[in-house]
Amino acid sequence: MTSVYTQPDEYTMNNPEFIFFDIDDTLYRKYTDTLRPSVAQAMRALKAKGILTAIATGRPEAAIPAKVKALIQECGIDMLVTINGQYISFRGEPLQSYPLDIADIETAINLLEQHKIDYAFVNNQEIAVSSHSPRVVEGLSHILPNFLTDKEYFRKQPVYQMLVFVDKEEEKILQPLTRQHGFKSVRWHEYAVDLLRKEGSKARGIAHAVEKLGIDMSKVMAFGDSFNDLEMLSTVGFGVAMGNGEEAAKAAAQFVCPSVDEDGVLRGLQELGVI
Repeated sequence: MTSVYTQPDEYTMNNPEFIFFDIDDTLYRKYTDTLRPSVAQAMRALKAKGILTAIATGRPEAAIPAKVKALIQECGIDMLVTINGQYISFRGEPLQSYPLDIADIETAINLLEQHKIDYAFVNNQEIAVSSHSPRVVEGLSHILPNFLTDKEYFRKQPVYQMLVFVDKEEEKILQPLTRQHGFKSVRWHEYAVDLLRKEGSKARGIAHAVEKLGIDMSKVMAFGDSFNDLEMLSTVGFGVAMGNGEEAAKAAAQFVCPSVDEDGVLRGLQELGVI
């Protein structure tokens, strides 16, 4: 496809100091386990120019695909912004995290149990589910197929986000949480949404992380494709949406690059003059 973009600030377009990349359908196709060689080529080119790189994903670190983990190691990716910005590490060291309050988790559980809805707790190192139901197994099969079953997990370990296994029609069950208790839901699967605090997002995690590193947000670029990327794409200095992305992501970005299947990240960086 042809890239479409508005005229950006020249400094931001050509000389970002830090670039954040979503994983699924941006760097990687989860349903085919595909990571194109052009991704590593792009990361090496950015490293050669002294530009910091980061992963910004809804996944916990434990659920980062093996091919992406290898990319992180081989190309020296500097930062991981995981669980939709709820956990951040820089060069292997924790930098910032936002665990859910136990009282908030209990509020969510009470509603979900009332409606017999399956749910999961997301820690950066593991996922624990309420039930080993077919819907849970199918939803997590391409995310983290090896998970715990433990309804009391949140009392033992920090939980940064919940997963709720509902279809679009059933999602209205969550309205008391989203309207009255400060939660938001973000869909990532036909039968699953992320459930986190309304203030939580990749954008918040990125903003706090780059501030700690003394980098201005105007010098930050990000690539994404989906609903959990909207705040990130509209908050960083320059947002790039994938050609295969949701229309909402394209509207939030300043530039639309080719699709993930057409070497979009590499070609987008080249078209923008970054590498």
